[in-house]
Amino acid sequence: MSIEDTTAKALSTRIGRRSFMKMAAIAGAFGATSAFASSGVTRPATQEEVKNPFPGSKLVKTVCTSCSVGCGVIAEVQNGVWVRQEVAQDHPVSLGGHCCKGADMIDMIRSEVRLKHPLVKENGQWKRISWDTAFDRISKKLEDLRKTVGPESTMFLGSAKFNNEQAYYFRKFAAMFGTNNIDHQARI
Repeated sequence: MSIEDTTAKALSTRIGRRSFMKMAAIAGAFGATSAFASSGVTRPATQEEVKNPFPGSKLVKTVCTSCSVGCGVIAEVQNGVWVRQEVAQDHPVSLGGHCCKGADMIDMIRSEVRLKHPLVKENGQWKRISWDTAFDRISKKLEDLRKTVGPESTMFLGSAKFNNEQAYYFRKFAAMFGTNNIDHQARI
């Protein structure tokens, strides 16, 4: 028996002729109805729509915040909402280019799962708290750790998003707290 015969026999034992005909009929009906349903739904864009797909929007030159390099982004904003982005061709740092993170910056900003407010888990449920409450809780926890087990019980992790000045102040904060336990998240 050849491989083709074996494959055909294996398939024929799993799907009977009636089952195959039923599935073929359903697929044909689905294809026909979807073709009718989608006819006339789209139209060619007008020249004005091609030139300006978001009328009333404005272009805002900004900087990508994915890391500390500072590549240029031109954000198209309509009614306060970032709707589209382009690479800043004349930017002195990125020189008209983007990495994959910078090219995806708009999707990160518009993401439904993006954390926008401080949350705390209480009784198994996430609860939104104010920024003041979050800062108070964090500072109290750090103060308690320093008093009870000492400053060496903590470790501060920097970020690739820090620029030089932020990294300097982050290091100073760790030293003020009383620890040399500081590292960068990229090493971990």
